[in-house]
Amino acid sequence: MQYLIQHIEALIFASPEPLAVGDIENCLSELWAVDVPVVDIEACLVDLQLKYQRPDVSFGLFKQAGGYQFLTKANYHPAIQILLKQSSKKQLSKSALETLALIAYKQPITKPDLEQIRGNNCDYAIQKLLDRELVEIVGKAETPGKPLLYGTTAKFMEYFGINSLNDLPTPQDFAQKEEKSNDEL
Repeated sequence: MQYLIQHIEALIFASPEPLAVGDIENCLSELWAVDVPVVDIEACLVDLQLKYQRPDVSFGLFKQAGGYQFLTKANYHPAIQILLKQSSKKQLSKSALETLALIAYKQPITKPDLEQIRGNNCDYAIQKLLDRELVEIVGKAETPGKPLLYGTTAKFMEYFGINSLNDLPTPQDFAQKEEKSNDEL
């Protein structure tokens, strides 16, 4: 079992994105030319999660975006925020974030619909989001001109640390947060 755990650990470590159980299974089955039971892989994943829960380890094994990935623990987020802040050219602009939020909540959505809601041109923001693979073209609308439809990607979920679109905050969450802020004032 330890041999299997070490291989799973190495695969997840080497993967630049969350690694799904099915992908782990396919890789190991091809490596050893024998089917590796999913139940064994899942048991190893539980063991790995327990291994990295120790307080003396700065990262852990987390499930997100339909797969598993090594990520830093919350205690270290302030230091990482500083590092990421210093890499500001990699950050999304306010325009891109607004456009991304609209796509996330209203997907699939066309560029003309985005521009109508935002009140300005979204060409640059959409292109940046496509370049960063946070959104993708998911089809064409059945309206005159057949404009492209945009939706979010698995990389979007990874970027924001969520498992599904159901994890996005609801309008009620924003209202509650605003009420709390007003109460604190």
